[in-house]
Amino acid sequence: MIAALRPWVRRHWPRLRLRTILFATLFLVAALPGFGAVFLRVYENTLVRQTEAELVAQGAALAAATAAQWPGATGGALYPRQPVPPDDGVDLSLTPILPERPAPARAQAVAPDAVAAAPRLAPILRATRMTTLAGIRLLDARGTIVGTGATGGSYAALPEVAAALHGRPQTVLRRNGAYRAVYRFEWLSRAAAIRVHHARPIVVGGRVVGVLLLSRSARALFRGLYEDRGKIAIGIAAIFALLVVLSGVISRGVTRPIERLGQATRAVASGRGSVPEVPPTAAVEIQGLYADFAAMTAAIDHRSRYLRDFAYAVSHEFKTPLAGIRGAIELMQDHPDMAAADRRRFLANADADAGRLALLVTRLLELARADMAAPADDATDPAPVVARTADAWRGEGLAIAVTWAATPPPVALPAATIETALATLFDNARQAGAGRVQVTGTIGAAVVLHVADDGPGIAPADAARLFEPFFTTRRAEGGTGLGLSIARSLLEAGGGTIDRVAAPATTFVVTLPRAAD
Repeated sequence: MIAALRPWVRRHWPRLRLRTILFATLFLVAALPGFGAVFLRVYENTLVRQTEAELVAQGAALAAATAAQWPGATGGALYPRQPVPPDDGVDLSLTPILPERPAPARAQAVAPDAVAAAPRLAPILRATRMTTLAGIRLLDARGTIVGTGATGGSYAALPEVAAALHGRPQTVLRRNGAYRAVYRFEWLSRAAAIRVHHARPIVVGGRVVGVLLLSRSARALFRGLYEDRGKIAIGIAAIFALLVVLSGVISRGVTRPIERLGQATRAVASGRGSVPEVPPTAAVEIQGLYADFAAMTAAIDHRSRYLRDFAYAVSHEFKTPLAGIRGAIELMQDHPDMAAADRRRFLANADADAGRLALLVTRLLELARADMAAPADDATDPAPVVARTADAWRGEGLAIAVTWAATPPPVALPAATIETALATLFDNARQAGAGRVQVTGTIGAAVVLHVADDGPGIAPADAARLFEPFFTTRRAEGGTGLGLSIARSLLEAGGGTIDRVAAPATTFVVTLPRAAD
């Protein structure tokens, strides 16, 4: 079923802004306490406990006042010899809800001391009942109701009264049969039809002489919300104010910088823009994204200039041999009776230009492969590769000496890449007229090869352009100017480098990265 709904959800999912998603998330998080107060009924349980606490306080005060008015009580006997143990308290989630309080059972005559105390206590209980709206009953030491008459019913069988008669106050929750719903959503409240009952022992001289039975309905949930509307409104306003502040922080730290970066991306794509400055209020990750975008833009711009210059150089390099071939063909077409020697000379020139074009195409393909080469996982021992390449070029009239400062570790480059780079340097040295080449290998964070020859050197004006494609000082001898460019691309694809260093002799430094252990 879920798999069937996914296509429908994808088709109808609205396009939401990041700030909308963040605001909705923050709003939901901010609203969770409110939902918890209503649906988890934490607030309602608090109201019930508050009602219990008020009844306990009233019962304690009335029990002390009753003990003081009890017949035979003296100043020393006013307080119990042992402290009254505390009530365990009620919880809507844990405390069982008992049935409605039953009618009192038949009982014997009320204890004489309770009958004597009733008239004294009646004004106190009446005033308390009118103020607190709580139901208050006075029971004697046997649980019999003390009234104006001599006899009354008994509540001794009730668990809360039985506990109080043994000297322990007790609070229970009972259903309120007289309750009628007042609010429309009253059914959401668990405490709406519940009444809190509290039984408090009256202790005189260390003996329980009576019980005060108090009861009151807890504040209804919606009535409590209404009565506390000011506090709740302040809390909601504070939450929304905090939400607005957080939205502003997120907007300045995330959404606005991303929007600006998106605008910059479109402008750069159209060729009319640049990377904006990093907003100081942006998050650290967003600032890193700006830096990465700036680096990417610089790389794209560099690549674009490279391709533009490369296309210009290619067209220039191809134009000369093509013009020579075309001129030779036109001359032979215009002069069909050309002498055989001249015809052979023009054909030889055209063949040489065609050969140069073929060589250029081959070298361009090698350069393209070098630029597109991916890093390899090869682990190559460079010592035999350098020795093998040096042996191959010693037969070309070069005296090549190889020296290692220490045994080199494996490098993370293919053997073919190392051979190509060294072969290019040896060939350039031979064509420049060098007779001796010294290769010195050192080991550090990488394997470094210093390749120096005893040739005439490189002119300062030409040194800065050595690695430019098609730059060569031996064009007349067939040089293409692509050898060093291919060598550099191959080395850089594997994490290596090649550079010329300022030295008395012509010296190149080739860096080969170490292979991973």
